[in-house]
Amino acid sequence: MQNKGLFKLLAFLFIAVSIYQLSFTFIADKVEDDAKAFAKANPVDGKTQDEVEFKYLDSVRNNPVFAGITYDHASKKALNKGLDLKGGVNVILQISTKDILKGLSNESKNPTFLKALELADEMQTNSDDTYLESFFKAFDQANEGITPTPLATPGLFVNRSLEGEVKVGMDDKDVQKVLERKLDESIESAFEVLRKRIDKFGVTQPNIQRLGNSARILIEMPGAKDVARIKKLVSGTAQLEFYQTHLANEVFQYLADANNKLKEAKKPTEEKEVAVDSTEVNQDENVDELLGGEDAEKEVNPLLDLIKIQPSMATIGIVKTADTSAVNSILKSTASLRKGELKYAKFAWSLPVSDKDRKDRYGLAETDVNDYVRLLALKSDKDRNPAMLGDVVTDARQDFTNAGEISVGVAMNATGAKQWYKVTDEVFKAKNTIAIVLDGIVYSDPMCSNGPIDGGQTSISGNFTITEAKDLANVLRAGKLPASADIISSAEIGPSLGQEAIDKGIMSFGIALLIVLIWMVFYYGKAGLYADIALLLNILLIFGFLTGLPGMVLTLPGIAGIVLTIGMSVDANVLIFERIREELAAGKTQLEAVKDGFSNALSSILDANVTTFLTALILFLFGTGPIQGFATTLMIGIGTSLFTAIFITRLLVDRDVENGGSLPFSTNVTKNWFKNMKVNFLGKRKMAYIISGVLIIASLGSIFTKGLNPGIDFSGGRTYQVRFDQSVNATEATDNLVKVLGSAEAKTFGGDDQLKISTKYRVAESGEAVDNDIQGKLYEVLKPYFAKEITLEQFMSGGDDKEYGILEAMKVGPTIADDIKKASYFAVIGSLLIVFLYILGRFKWWQFSAGAVAAVFHDVIIVLGIFSLTYNLMPFNMEIDQAFIAAILTVIGYSLNDTVVVFDRIREYYRNHEEWPFGKTVNSALNSTLSRTLNTSVTTLIVLVIIFALGSESIRGFIFALIIGVLVGTYSSLFIATPVMFDTVGKKELKREKVEEEEEELEVQEA
Repeated sequence: MQNKGLFKLLAFLFIAVSIYQLSFTFIADKVEDDAKAFAKANPVDGKTQDEVEFKYLDSVRNNPVFAGITYDHASKKALNKGLDLKGGVNVILQISTKDILKGLSNESKNPTFLKALELADEMQTNSDDTYLESFFKAFDQANEGITPTPLATPGLFVNRSLEGEVKVGMDDKDVQKVLERKLDESIESAFEVLRKRIDKFGVTQPNIQRLGNSARILIEMPGAKDVARIKKLVSGTAQLEFYQTHLANEVFQYLADANNKLKEAKKPTEEKEVAVDSTEVNQDENVDELLGGEDAEKEVNPLLDLIKIQPSMATIGIVKTADTSAVNSILKSTASLRKGELKYAKFAWSLPVSDKDRKDRYGLAETDVNDYVRLLALKSDKDRNPAMLGDVVTDARQDFTNAGEISVGVAMNATGAKQWYKVTDEVFKAKNTIAIVLDGIVYSDPMCSNGPIDGGQTSISGNFTITEAKDLANVLRAGKLPASADIISSAEIGPSLGQEAIDKGIMSFGIALLIVLIWMVFYYGKAGLYADIALLLNILLIFGFLTGLPGMVLTLPGIAGIVLTIGMSVDANVLIFERIREELAAGKTQLEAVKDGFSNALSSILDANVTTFLTALILFLFGTGPIQGFATTLMIGIGTSLFTAIFITRLLVDRDVENGGSLPFSTNVTKNWFKNMKVNFLGKRKMAYIISGVLIIASLGSIFTKGLNPGIDFSGGRTYQVRFDQSVNATEATDNLVKVLGSAEAKTFGGDDQLKISTKYRVAESGEAVDNDIQGKLYEVLKPYFAKEITLEQFMSGGDDKEYGILEAMKVGPTIADDIKKASYFAVIGSLLIVFLYILGRFKWWQFSAGAVAAVFHDVIIVLGIFSLTYNLMPFNMEIDQAFIAAILTVIGYSLNDTVVVFDRIREYYRNHEEWPFGKTVNSALNSTLSRTLNTSVTTLIVLVIIFALGSESIRGFIFALIIGVLVGTYSSLFIATPVMFDTVGKKELKREKVEEEEEELEVQEA
């Protein structure tokens, strides 16, 4: 081996750097453990445990911990753990391109523009285009058959906001470029706003990134526990507005008129029953549809019975939260009855009424458990504009009012101070109030009884907790989002579940590693010990790279990738050791055998690892979240495995051999294993074809008749992992859930005290209210299954010590589900195409590529078939989701790994033994690689079985797919890939000149 000094230096540097990088993780983990212990031992009133932990960490952030390294420095370089290991929240936000276009058009009412927006909405339901691309096509479509309206039209995109950039007469294509740039700027602005909000939240190592050039933003907050708070923080637009209000007595006549009109329209003799629509109705909506329902005839006052009239300045009355949709519908459908200034009024709801006001101000009975909100009428003009916008806010902070109530103090710039003086002066003179509205909700509506307010200072009160006030101040400081942000995908994992995953991952990792280390020494003796040393260094390097490279995150599938790498990294050493054994058997000296063994094995090692790397790369490019974590660790593992096997093992072996040591590369037990094998693989290919044909037909039959079990990644929906304090009947729970949710399925997940519940109920809707509604319904259905009493808050909320209730929740919207499905198809097809081309380039003959691809199709179909046949029989999750696609791609890589090693040996024998018939060449190559094939497969299977048995429940289906894939892949490399290649090769293509075939060749052909 040349340049040994250089490789020794590289090895030393890699090991030293890895240890150095990992030291930051140990330092950061120690300080964070101290923070958790401190927070538990020192609770603070009004603060969550998260806040106490964060404050502790903030106080020690710059204190030296070890060798002058501070926590602040260590935490930035520590290994990032994913949500499935640390718990926390992951959301993907879709920034509304439609809202941004409306803003750029200055809320244009141009009919062509509005029609184009409607058409674009329709196109997006079944299109791969971005919303902007759909809008451009829709705009052209909306112009068909009429005098075309160009994009550069006054009142459309020729306006003040685009002044100097869009001018009358500009070509549509030029305007499109401006809109594309403005949209990109708006998304970047949204990204910065969200980053500022998250930076102040108080969790370590948050991750926020824009997904490519799309309008989607990924936010990960490991360790965060207050899910509702986080969702509110990231999805709120932070649109702050100030309105003057109508006094309650100005609205009463309109309400009475609306109520009377509805009473007259609903005649007592009518028997028609129509269900109440919970959404807002069109103004021309039929009154019967608005009021219908079983109890409609009993209502004396259709509107006023829903409102508890409690006039107080701007407060018209209070309404049950559950009735707000019905009131909204009535107010909208009777808008034509409004007169004067009230014609342009906007009706709005307040924050929920406080416990104190429920009793003292509104006299609600303690037995009334309904939530109530106040109804107010806000003054507006014909364009629905407020008196003042909140974009003049320069600072916001948590504060207290003179009465000691928690509030948010707000400071404005000079322009805002002037506007604020003017607005408060008008309010003072009109003797009404000024409503402070955030994202459509009235937070407070104070009077200005002491005259106009100078200096641009005000405060927002609203029955806040200190945490809520701080979050609101944070949001206002960060600024408003340029458009609405919808959560199209979310995952919530409790910290206790994350800790369980870590414990199980470490246990399976340790046991698998131990067995592999023992096996290598058992099979290869002292040489196996050298391989073990290389393997341990390989693991150290993997973790070193994961810690040192920016943006890397360790996830549960990532741990599976590392453990799988343990099994597969043995393959390189096995290939080398088997070649050395062959060289020794050929009579070479040990020094020559080692040199030639490493040299001759290199081609197979590189080919096998490159094909696996390519499939991992495809997975990384098309996967998301944890699946990218799996692909990342697999790619890093392949690279470090090559380095440690080719160089570290070589250094250790050379050192022993050059010093006169004896290395037989076997033990007394294993030295004669797989020697002189003469299995006629090609002679058995017809039987193999029959067996595979039956399996493929059965698999395809099941796939096309019974189908597969798609997870929410592909179908959209919500899933909840719920743990109980006793055994639960999944079938009974499903029946009861279906009665309430319509669409629901509960499966035993892990032990019989745990269910995984999937539902499509309200799948297209998002928001805190929707999530709370669904989880509230789950609670009502599942509450009887708990042995001990559990409250709704205990059922929903997370915590470090949470044992029961919802441990994990996930939501995938229909749009992103379609995107995931398409990306998965591209990933599988792309990997097959790339591998076909790579093998064609390496082996020259297309027949080698045909055999490899045939084996891959064979393996994938059988794995899919087994999942289709058994998904309702197995006691673990067998859904087709992103993790399953990751497994399929890994199976493809593994199958090709095996196949390429065999093909490489066939190519070698074909060149070195030209006198051999091709059948003998193929059979000899298969027999010579059999030891390596079985050795690697058995080692990998042992590792996978250990993970399957002892690892986390959430990856059990994923590991099961890998186990089936390894078994089928090993079989196909011997009995499918090579025979298909053999049968597609003709004598002319091989340029054989022999007329008579040897006996073995005749035997093969006759078979």
